[in-house]
Amino acid sequence: MAGDSFIIVDLEATCWEKGTSPLRMETIEIGAVRVGGTDLRPRAEFDRFVRPVSEPILSNFCTQLTGISQDDVNGAEPFPVVFGEFLDWARTEPFMWCSWGAYDLRQLRTDCARHDLQWPLVLERHMNLKAAFAQQMGCRPLGMKEALRKLGIPLAGKHHRAIDDARNIARIGAFLLPSLHPPPAD
Repeated sequence: MAGDSFIIVDLEATCWEKGTSPLRMETIEIGAVRVGGTDLRPRAEFDRFVRPVSEPILSNFCTQLTGISQDDVNGAEPFPVVFGEFLDWARTEPFMWCSWGAYDLRQLRTDCARHDLQWPLVLERHMNLKAAFAQQMGCRPLGMKEALRKLGIPLAGKHHRAIDDARNIARIGAFLLPSLHPPPAD
């Protein structure tokens, strides 16, 4: 892992108060924070809205939960374009991508399949920080807000906005990642 960075990714997707199937959901925001160096501080960010195509009208539940408006997604590019931009941004140096739980991995795979995109090999290196946190802390898997609270870190930004959640997860990562991937000895 020497010289590598970590990219903390969080997604927001279309959702409904009831009857939401994972196959029905489409990504509407990709937020990512690249952290690196010995202090694992944020070095770059990526944040784009995504226009859903199968069900382009956001539910009231979705807009209230995420704060993402219909205008935000109407003015956005569709998933293949935004995902390509994300990959171009991410590939500027070697990385391992991380997310809080397995949802983001599954959602990206679902959206790639929906749009007939090949799964990028560069995304095979994935770390589930939620599982790693539970193992390291000797607790059950926690939501991001609960993990922040357990570490005494206040929630910053709006929960359920991808870029804000990615920033918060990066703060947990600064605590967690050094024990999982210690820097090489000099």
